[in-house]
Amino acid sequence: MALIISLSILGLLLILAEIVLIPGIFIAGSLGLISMAAACWFAFDGFGPDAGYITIAANALLAMVCTVLALRSKTWKKLSLHTEIDSRTDSRPEDKGITVGCHGTTVTRLAPMGKVLFGDTAVECSVRNGIIDPGQEVEVILIDDNKIFVQSK
Repeated sequence: MALIISLSILGLLLILAEIVLIPGIFIAGSLGLISMAAACWFAFDGFGPDAGYITIAANALLAMVCTVLALRSKTWKKLSLHTEIDSRTDSRPEDKGITVGCHGTTVTRLAPMGKVLFGDTAVECSVRNGIIDPGQEVEVILIDDNKIFVQSK
């Protein structure tokens, strides 16, 4: 009898581990199902059909109770991430005083994208053709949908 109870509890724990700890692998879940099925088989084989049916019902009831408790309690809130993203994207280049014809210095290599320093403001820019090394003077040739295109000066 202890073997049947142990297999049922082990199966339930493995299924819960599959759901909560290691989702998607299916190894723990399948081992849990095999363990619960083995508990039912041992109950049928060792104690007869009445004990087998009781084991099946007990396993099903135990699985439903654990599922309901896991979904109703704060289990999922404890496992979820509660941080908020309070960052925002860069504003429009015009708001920073960057317009077509402005001059700046490359901070990183533009191949084809990189950082360009316009005064005190570092902005990500693109170059249409070629590569521009760091420390080179560049000029804004186009601003298209908040994307800044530069060329060597």
